[in-house]
Amino acid sequence: MGAPALQGLRVLDLGQIYAGPYAGFLLAMAGADVVKVEPPQGEFLRARAAVSGGIIPFAMLNANKRAITLNLKEPRGRELLLSLVERADVLLENYSATTLESLGLGWDCLRARNPRLVYASATGYGRSGPYRDFPAMDLTIQAMAGIMSVTGFPDRPPVKAGPAIVDYMGGVHLYAAIVTALVQRARTNEGQQVEVSLQEAIYPALSSNLGLHFAGKGTQRTGNRHGGLASSPYNVYPTSDGYIAIICVSEQHWRSLVATMGQPALADDERFRDLKGRVRNMDALDALIGAWTAPLTKEQAFRALIAADVPCAPVRDLDEVVGDTHMRQRGMLHDIGHPQFGALVLPSSPLRLHGAEAPPRRESATLGEHNAEVYSEWLGLSAEQLDALKAHHVI
Repeated sequence: MGAPALQGLRVLDLGQIYAGPYAGFLLAMAGADVVKVEPPQGEFLRARAAVSGGIIPFAMLNANKRAITLNLKEPRGRELLLSLVERADVLLENYSATTLESLGLGWDCLRARNPRLVYASATGYGRSGPYRDFPAMDLTIQAMAGIMSVTGFPDRPPVKAGPAIVDYMGGVHLYAAIVTALVQRARTNEGQQVEVSLQEAIYPALSSNLGLHFAGKGTQRTGNRHGGLASSPYNVYPTSDGYIAIICVSEQHWRSLVATMGQPALADDERFRDLKGRVRNMDALDALIGAWTAPLTKEQAFRALIAADVPCAPVRDLDEVVGDTHMRQRGMLHDIGHPQFGALVLPSSPLRLHGAEAPPRRESATLGEHNAEVYSEWLGLSAEQLDALKAHHVI
């Protein structure tokens, strides 16, 4: 195994809550030295960790990072950041579009101190345009981007997607922008500013729904059916102990499904003979499939359909997912004895770089845990200097 892919890369992670910290997590799990920079009171998600439901997100997103505190509202704090920037490869943040500029820490200032720096920002709506200064969170972007309008059932109000899909999609795109800029820097020896708009990052996920829209059928909430109402069967069906999701993409999937149901003649029924017919008659088709699944357990239906290579999955609750043997055998999920939060189940990075060694796992740090280590290592500050900075509320 070779060294971790991003070993030797220095990253200043000014991210908060989800989008920025997830990009930093992916960089750290690929071997970068990621230093989480927080205000002396800690970032918002650290405060949430004091509430039981906030522990997992903080511990998950900040593994393998060192943690320092820095007060950017103080002139000395801003100068310290610029000194750190001189020694960094990447600075990432997901503040509002003008936050760092208002502190005199915009791209022009950062580039002047380090022309090789990659400065990466994730904002709700981008660094330009009429929405630039709107406050933005996962929920508000889901509303503004149309996610909520197409989520839920047609006879009920719109709902948000359960997971924080906007923040995490934004974090993945921010990671991609950073790595892309680093590839370019290897060619040009120059850094650059890169940005991700959360609204723009989530828009491509609407592709099926947009198909329905541009077909002149407007915005529809389709429940568990295909977002563009262009595929059938495609739904969640009842079982005796829950539900199972079933989708047929190819004609072979369809024929295998009805054969497994013991009704192979349905494959040649004029209502269901081709995709157009199945879409046109999806109510009748869903009723037939639901009648077959209803007496079965979700595991019985799943095993029968998987044996026939029909794409399907039982609808599992979070207990079942956390205990997933597949992800545990692949090393994605780990039982952790966290020194601060106790027994947790935490994920690794979903990015698998075969041939590159993964860095040893380190759990999320306490607030300012690495102040002495990082400020001494990067800037050569003494213990006396650090004590003075702390006394003046700079760190």
